[in-house]
Parts: sequence; C-alpha cells; structure tokens
Amino acid sequence: MHTLIKYLIAAIVFTMLLSSCSDSNSETMDSYLGFDIPKTTFDKFLDDKMKEYDIPGLSIAVINDGKVVYHQTKGFANVAEQTPVTTKTIFEGASMSKPVFGFFVMTLVEDGILDLDKPLFEYMEYPDIAHDDRYKKITARMALSHRSGFPNWREDNEDEKLNIQFDPGTDYFYSGEGYQFVTQVLKHILKTDDAGLEAEFQKRVGEPIGLKHTVYIQNDYTRKHKAEPYDKDAKWIDWENEYWAQKEDGNFYAPSSIHSEPLDFSKWMIAVMNQEILSPVSYAELFKSHSKVPYDGVDVSYTLGFLTIHFPLTNIYLHSGNNEGFTSWFTLDTEKDWGFVVFTNSEYGEQLGQELFFYMLADPGRTKLYIALGVSFIFLILAIVFIIRAAIRSFRKAKKR
Repeated sequence: MHTLIKYLIAAIVFTMLLSSCSDSNSETMDSYLGFDIPKTTFDKFLDDKMKEYDIPGLSIAVINDGKVVYHQTKGFANVAEQTPVTTKTIFEGASMSKPVFGFFVMTLVEDGILDLDKPLFEYMEYPDIAHDDRYKKITARMALSHRSGFPNWREDNEDEKLNIQFDPGTDYFYSGEGYQFVTQVLKHILKTDDAGLEAEFQKRVGEPIGLKHTVYIQNDYTRKHKAEPYDKDAKWIDWENEYWAQKEDGNFYAPSSIHSEPLDFSKWMIAVMNQEILSPVSYAELFKSHSKVPYDGVDVSYTLGFLTIHFPLTNIYLHSGNNEGFTSWFTLDTEKDWGFVVFTNSEYGEQLGQELFFYMLADPGRTKLYIALGVSFIFLILAIVFIIRAAIRSFRKAKKR
C-alpha cells in the first residue's frame, strides 16, 4: 500500500511539473487544464483562423482565476472604410442573450415577482397562441429550458404563425419564441414596455455588475460603435433592410438582441463565477440541467439559459450566438474561474468558438497533456490492479475462515 501511495504521489508531482513548464521568454495564459499557452502562439492561431474563414473582425477576452488576462481586437469593423475593431467596437451577441436573460429572470424570481413553475398563462393570456389550450401549461422554467413546444421562430412555419409542436414540458426543442413569451409576461407583470424592461435589466444586472455597454435595446453609443455585419462569403450585409434587424430594432428580444463586447461581457461572466447578485439557491436553479441536447454524441444539457457539457470533474457552461453577420461564443467554468468570450462580425464565430474551446483545453502543442495523461493513466491502471489484488487476497482469507 505504501509503495502504491509513493507511486501516486510521484505521478501527481510529475504532472504538476509538466504543467508548470513554459517558455520563460513568452507571456502566457492558462489553458483550461492549467497548461501554459504563449500569447504570441494564441495570436497566431487567431490570425490563421481569421484567414481560413475570412473573418473580417473579432474581439476576444480570456479569463484566468476570475480575471481577464488576455484581450485582443483584430481585423475590421467596417471593411470598406478600413475601420479597425477596437475596444469600443460593439457586436451583436445573438443567442448569448439567453443565459444573460436567464440570470436576469432569476433576480425577479428571488424577489417573488415571478414563479418559475407557475403557468405563464396565469400571469397573462397570450393571444398569439390562444387557439391551442396546451400553451396554458407552459411555465417560465419550460420556456427557459426550451421545453415549451414552440418552434424557434414562428417565421420558420410556412404560415408564419405561432404553434405548439408537442405537449409542453415533454421534450426539448430550441425556441426563441419561448423566451419571448417570458418577455411579454415580464412586461405585463412589471406594467412596462420594452424600454422599461431594458431599464429593469440595467437596474438589476447591468449597474450592479458594472456593465457599461451591454444592452438588449441599442442606444446612441452602441449604434455609433457597432461593427458592420458580413455573410459567409465576407460580403457586407445590408442590415438596415434585413428582416431580423428591423424586427428587433428598438425592442427587447430576450433570446437574441443583446449587444456587447468582450471586456464588458466578461464582467458578467466573472460575476457568475463569483456567484454575485444571486443567492446560492438561485444559482442552483440557474445551472440545473433540464433538457438533454443532441450534440454529436457528447453528453450536453440545457439549463435555464446555458448549455452544459457533462465532462467528469468540470463545471463548464457555455453558449454560442448566431445572427445574420454576427456570430459569437463564450465558455466558463464556475469552479476554475476560467473562461473566454469571442465576438465576430462574420458567419464563422460559432465555428471559431468551438475550435477555440478544444484548442484551449490544453496547450497548443498538447504534448505535455498527452505525457501527463499517459503517466496518470499508467498509475491509474496500477491502482486498479492493486485494489483488485487486495480484494482477491481479502476474499481468500475470508473463505479460509
């Protein structure tokens, strides 16, 4: 037994030594597993990916130990005018609106203004779906975890009318309409309009956290500094005549209209890591898994606004965003206080975010990771063999008695 313990301690020490090895001539940041990523190497990775996907511009922030340790802006906010992306450049966060909205909703739940499990119909009738009584079963919990039965958008239907695809609460289907139902109910409860709901969001979330330029309804600052959108071929999108831009402009769209930039958005991420604003009970509700999400064989669930990946010994929460010409991604771990957020004015920000996620699990070369995992695996096998042999010996002794 003592020999095994010595081996295990040696393995742990060796792994720690490997993780601490770094290029002393380079500024580094931590990968998710704690390995050093030289910032110059990371810069090159981003440059290569921007070139590969023809991404006009991006802005990114990386968080280590609850602090922003890397922030970079690259490319152009406006290609035609050669206007560079700067720290002031604002992007659409698209569906990254959802986890922030879920957070906002929980502040109202804490104050007893909204009950997650009370049918929303009891607060407000919804004429848009009055033809189907099943909507009277929908709760805020169902809507925020995509179990309302609504389509993503009514515009996805041929008749462009809102419908219910399955009994609410019985299945998962990603739905912006569910979030908008909650939005309508909140405006009704608070006796306000879209602008009033924006003011309530700023009062409950934006101001306490110190968000300066994160909004659901654009203001003069965001309009002045907003990047131009570009399609999958890096061609400019005429956003003033784009359907969704017109529909959301001036309105509080909980599932899709958030505008921000990485330094501001990372303040909210860090507040979540530190469990600020909300109580531990509310955080437990916010992060509770409700829906199993189909995701290429990976065990993924949806909470009240977040996607979570069920990797052992992790507390990873994330979301991507995809509006016309604006795509984005963020990942955070609530225990490691680690994460990153990237905004782009292209159609490839989600793809970039996913590749960044896997790239940043270890170090760029991953060599140290493979060595460390190999050593750990060997000692794990030795431990299992030792336990099995000890169990056999104990069994034999018991049998002799």
